[in-house]
Amino acid sequence: MRLFAAVLPPEHIVDELAAEVDRLRQLPGAGRLRWTARPGWHFTLAFYGEVADDVVPALSDRLARAAHRSAPFSLALAGGGQFGQGRAVWAGARGDVEALRLLADRAEAAARKAGVPMGEHRRYKAHLTVARSRQAMDVRPYVAALAEFAGGSWTVADLALVRSNLPASGVPGEQPRYEVVDRWVLGGAG
Repeated sequence: MRLFAAVLPPEHIVDELAAEVDRLRQLPGAGRLRWTARPGWHFTLAFYGEVADDVVPALSDRLARAAHRSAPFSLALAGGGQFGQGRAVWAGARGDVEALRLLADRAEAAARKAGVPMGEHRRYKAHLTVARSRQAMDVRPYVAALAEFAGGSWTVADLALVRSNLPASGVPGEQPRYEVVDRWVLGGAG
């Protein structure tokens, strides 16, 4: 299974982001970007890639522990940026971003302890991808528009393990399908 750990924003937050993305899609050149669909809007904490079925139970156990050790925290979508010279445009976060970073570190450590090869550790950058481009392009107008964006806050109360099903049809513009495999309440929540 192709898996990752994530924080999934609630529907009312996704609605706010959808309104902002609709505004961005009106900017000149927006058709050159591949806009991610609502089901793909999440904060990836740790990307695991292909995980063998026999490793998933150990990974789940470790993620459950990581969630239990992490307290609920406040987060909001705000601002934005780019990666790779315009290859990805993203919405950022404000609020307890340090708690999000700690949860990402714990999700990565959980995988390592479960035997999932993780490669080199990178410092976590809170981002939710809203668009991609196959080639480098000038996305400064989109980043500038996102700089003004400030969504409402919510309490992050759980950690999700998500399966990513890549498009298989070959239809241009088809998006991956995401399926929540499991969710764990953060310690002290609910």
